[in-house]
Amino acid sequence: QVQLVESGGGLVQAGGSLRLSCAASGRTSSVYTMGWFRQAPGKEREFVGVINWGGDTTYYADSVKGRFTISRDNAKNTVSLQMNSLKPEDTAVYYCAARRGMAVTAEALQYAYWGQGTQVTVSS
Repeated sequence: QVQLVESGGGLVQAGGSLRLSCAASGRTSSVYTMGWFRQAPGKEREFVGVINWGGDTTYYADSVKGRFTISRDNAKNTVSLQMNSLKPEDTAVYYCAARRGMAVTAEALQYAYWGQGTQVTVSS
C-alpha cells in the first residue's frame, strides 16, 4: 500500500508558475511509475503527465507540453510537477497517482494509488 499526499496548489495569475509536490509513504521500496492527472469542474479527469521509475522517461498531454515538467527524487519519495506559463484553462484539482511497475501509461485506470488532490486556480 502506498499513500500519496499532494501539496503546492493555490491561486496564481495567468502566465505565472506553481510547483506541485507529491510525497509518497508506505511501501515505497517497490518500483512505481508516477502520473499527474487533473479534473476541472464538470469535466472528466484527464492525464497531465507521467514519469518512469528511473526518471529518464516522461510523457505529457499536448495541452501542457512545453509548459509543465515532471521530476522525481526516489531517495526522498517525492514527485514534482513544475507548471509554467499557466493559463485559466489549467484550473483544476491536480492529483498524483502511482502504479507498480516500469511501464508508463496515460490511462487513469492503470493507477492503483491516488492522492487527495490539490486545487490550482489560474485567474485571467
